[in-house]
Amino acid sequence: MLPAQNVWPTLAKLESLAGDLWRVAIILLLAFVASRLVGRFIRGLRERLVGVLVARAVESAEAIEKRARTISGILRKSASALIWALALIMALREIGFDIRPLLAGAGIAGIAIGFGAQTLVRDVINGLFILIENQIRVNDVVRINGTSGLVEEVNLRTTVLRSFDGTVHVFPNGAITNLSNLTRDFSYYVFDIGVAYKEDTDRVLAVMREVADQMRQEPEWAPLMLEPLELFGVDRFADSAVILKARIKTPPLKQWAVGRELNRRFKKRFDQLGIEIPFPHVSVYFGEASKPFAVEWRSREELKEAVREVLKEMGFADRSKPEGTL
Repeated sequence: MLPAQNVWPTLAKLESLAGDLWRVAIILLLAFVASRLVGRFIRGLRERLVGVLVARAVESAEAIEKRARTISGILRKSASALIWALALIMALREIGFDIRPLLAGAGIAGIAIGFGAQTLVRDVINGLFILIENQIRVNDVVRINGTSGLVEEVNLRTTVLRSFDGTVHVFPNGAITNLSNLTRDFSYYVFDIGVAYKEDTDRVLAVMREVADQMRQEPEWAPLMLEPLELFGVDRFADSAVILKARIKTPPLKQWAVGRELNRRFKKRFDQLGIEIPFPHVSVYFGEASKPFAVEWRSREELKEAVREVLKEMGFADRSKPEGTL
């Protein structure tokens, strides 16, 4: 047992420690509440700002919402980090730590790290320019350094994409050298339709326009087809087909749904009208002196005999093999 004269100082220390821990708990609780309140305030501010900008028709509602969500997400994270950093400093002071040397050391360490953290500084600066210039927003579909995906997060240091198969790609903002936004303001779906060489290309283009115009009259698809189908005509001559190029203008993110539906309708209409969509094939001939001949599969021996006759006409009769072999 402790001597009687040591009991009261020990109890006083325990009481002081309990008081310090209680104050630390209150500080952490207030930090939690403050971060929640700030987050709610930023969300409310975002909704009010979006409503004002939509009413003024500054941009489309979807574009405004994307930009507001991107910026508000960064503000919320930055405010939360600042609140918890202040709460940690206050908590250390309450339990008796002298934070002045800690802050001085952090300043010196920050300078030293700054010289060696040029990549981090470059990432943050590039992230700021991405936000200020409104290059990409959350829920845009973009292509970064050759990788395509849906933008899930835009942070000061990194940008996060999720590709079509669900893979998450994280790009440091300073490493982004090639950025393409596929859903900025509006989008296009480009068609490369291949038809047989025997088909009348003017007729095929007219059928494509007819199918697109009919689809554009339907209430389900009318809001998604901003303009009539643009026909560019014959684009090139491929090995087995004539390639016709066209495109349709849609709202952002809707080009794939509209394009797939139009492709389905083109195929059905071509089948009804007997318009051939060829597959790759090769025509074999033996020069101008060789006349076309029909080959009908009857038996192995007859096929061998037909090949032997063709070779004989071309002057390649085989005299080295016995009769009955090729």
